[in-house]
Amino acid sequence: MKRYTGLWGKLYIALILLLLYLPIGVVVAYSFNASKSTAAWGGFTLDWYISLFSSSEYTDPLLNSLLVAVISVAGAAVIGTLAAVGTASRSFRTKGAFESVAMIPIMIPEIILGLALLSIFGLMDLPMGLPAIVLGHITFCIPYIYLVVRGRLRGIDKSVLEAARDLGASSLRTFLTITVPLLAPAIGGGCLLAFAMSFDDVIISFFLSAPGADMLPVKVYSSLKLGLTPEINALFALMLLAILLLLAAGLGAGAIYRRASSAGRKTAGKDGLEDSTAV
Repeated sequence: MKRYTGLWGKLYIALILLLLYLPIGVVVAYSFNASKSTAAWGGFTLDWYISLFSSSEYTDPLLNSLLVAVISVAGAAVIGTLAAVGTASRSFRTKGAFESVAMIPIMIPEIILGLALLSIFGLMDLPMGLPAIVLGHITFCIPYIYLVVRGRLRGIDKSVLEAARDLGASSLRTFLTITVPLLAPAIGGGCLLAFAMSFDDVIISFFLSAPGADMLPVKVYSSLKLGLTPEINALFALMLLAILLLLAAGLGAGAIYRRASSAGRKTAGKDGLEDSTAV
């Protein structure tokens, strides 16, 4: 019975993985297709990669999307982290209402948020373009970082912070030297999530865009009306390669950190044993 259940479970997982990654594999394969048509294989070629970098049709929107995502995540990280630390360290009557309101940007449909931002920027007479897109992306990126950091704060032992204060450290020094390092993994994870959401956004970028401020998701969406071009396949393949390299680098750094921590603990244990033996 266990073998039967295990076999079907493995087949189910294999089917799910196939449905998830087969389309990605097809996109990567057709980025090397010599034919513009996706209905037939015309041979292997690198012409679409050369065409991609020889024109600014997709490279400029890609750079705009990267710039907006980086700036938006940086701004959202500061605001979201400070909001999480402030709500966790203090108790006030409207704390529950504040936390609920902070979640609104990711709870409401994105088209409503896009229309609201467009209306507000219009009333304030702010020009559309990259600055407006950055402000819009910061708005919906804050809750992602706020949620992750708030969850991490609940797992921090408050006695560590109290010990620092008892030893004479100011609130600012305690925050910078103890709280921030303890929150660094959560802040990093929240920033990665916010970066993915910002880079992938279509609706808010569409509402707040202006001539000369094309974003990559909007450009790809508008290009699909005329059909999927091989240059888009090549661009997606390069983005996938970059993600895999970053993932490999992260896994490698984590393995090195764990190995160094383990070696440090072993060294500390040996030193302690030698000291006790000497005594």
